[in-house]
Amino acid sequence: MPDKPFTDNAILGGLLVIRQPRRGHRVGHDAILLAAATPARPGEHVVELGAGVGAAGLALARRVPGTRVNMVELDPELAAFAAKNAELNRLSENVRAIVLDVTAPPRAFVAAGLIPGSAARVLMNPPFNDPARQRASPDPGRRLAHAAPAGLLATWVRRAASLLAPSGTLTLIWRADGLADVLAALGRGFGGIVVMPVHPKPDAAAIRVLVRATKGSRAPLALLPGLTLNDADRRPTPEAEAVLRAVAVLPLARL
Repeated sequence: MPDKPFTDNAILGGLLVIRQPRRGHRVGHDAILLAAATPARPGEHVVELGAGVGAAGLALARRVPGTRVNMVELDPELAAFAAKNAELNRLSENVRAIVLDVTAPPRAFVAAGLIPGSAARVLMNPPFNDPARQRASPDPGRRLAHAAPAGLLATWVRRAASLLAPSGTLTLIWRADGLADVLAALGRGFGGIVVMPVHPKPDAAAIRVLVRATKGSRAPLALLPGLTLNDADRRPTPEAEAVLRAVAVLPLARL
């Protein structure tokens, strides 16, 4: 009997089951870290840009009951998985998937019910590999999820700014060596920037940065202590385990 074209995978210590294509981009730590870094309160409107199969948005909805999460995804197949995952996890009442390009004109967002200035929170994990510096994956799904043309980050940040209400927050995850690009993209319209590096092991350079920024804020930048994923023996650290398996929040999520 041939394998199914999808797998069902338990994440967050079994609190979520994520159905995803067997081939192509797969859910990893980034989505869970992003959700754990996003502040939210019950009843708030949250938008996830580039949601994929919905792992980050659903993890946030699981952690903060009553949040209204709209997951925006360009790929119709992945958006269908995201909608199915909301159903599988009994979160469909407050979570929906929308097939939409982040770079679409504002009228397309309005037509989808995403009104400018309506969101309290936006979270996103944009494609962040530079095709000019890194070899692109031959798999179309992985390539779409990871490869970022020049200017894409700034475009996504502008979209987030348009969706956010005044003092709303944007949370994103990006390559650590691209932090300067993140700060440049946030330079207009955002302040109160908080940065947390993510290290693979002790004494190793950061591989990711988690960044939270507030629309219209004039507060200075803050650099938090980093999160280390594994100890010297390559075992997950207690701090990482708490986030990845027990729905603990990172300091960026504390308002």
